[in-house]
Amino acid sequence: MFTNNQRQEERTGRSGTPRLQYLQELVSQFQNSTDEERKEKIVANLANFAYDPYNYTFLRQCICNFLQLNVLELFLDCITEPNEKLVEFGVGGICNASVDPANAAIITKSGGIPLIIECLSSPVRNTVNHALGALYYLCSMSTKEEILKPEVVDVIRRYAAAESVNVSFSNLAKAFLDKQVTENK
Repeated sequence: MFTNNQRQEERTGRSGTPRLQYLQELVSQFQNSTDEERKEKIVANLANFAYDPYNYTFLRQCICNFLQLNVLELFLDCITEPNEKLVEFGVGGICNASVDPANAAIITKSGGIPLIIECLSSPVRNTVNHALGALYYLCSMSTKEEILKPEVVDVIRRYAAAESVNVSFSNLAKAFLDKQVTENK
């Protein structure tokens, strides 16, 4: 499931595209595409990359001193799109990447928390699940004031109580409340 240098070398081979170059190609394809379905596939692919800790540094890495991949920022941009699939995959990428403290810092500094909070009201179940997961990982001493606002905690409490409607929402919400709200009382 997770990659290491040896496994990556075995999978890529000698003539394979290096990881950083491949990610840059995906970002460029996304930026140059006008086809919504193509963009959805690219963001879904990038979100899958964000799941593996091996890729965390690649998501933040600079190319040449002046060009950055900006994958995390691309995920945040997707959250603001009217296309629900881009929102779903964007917040999914944020959720996957936010486990890493360095990624979490970039997401937070880039204004990601209010965008993620907005995703809690999405009609798309995966989007809500990813938002709950991202907030779980992003909530810390430095962000708790922004995340633990009464209206946000109220929404999360409603998800926690909705076990008969959606067990996944309920379990994630309960985990969030147990870790973040109970500890802060």
